[in-house]
Amino acid sequence: MGEFTDKLKGATNEAIGNVKQAVGKGTDNHDLAAEGHAQEAKGEMQHAKGDVKGGVKNVVDKI
Repeated sequence: MGEFTDKLKGATNEAIGNVKQAVGKGTDNHDLAAEGHAQEAKGEMQHAKGDVKGGVKNVVDKI
């Protein structure tokens, strides 16, 4: 996947994770809140992966 795709998927997972956390907390569903936290963390890692790809591409382009 490319930089943009990783960042987009990361942002999507972060947003969905935040919603799951809020719904889980609001309904006192600890499993859903934990699932949301895990999905948010996954999204953060995907976004970071996109950042790294972008940084590598910038370095390679300068060579």
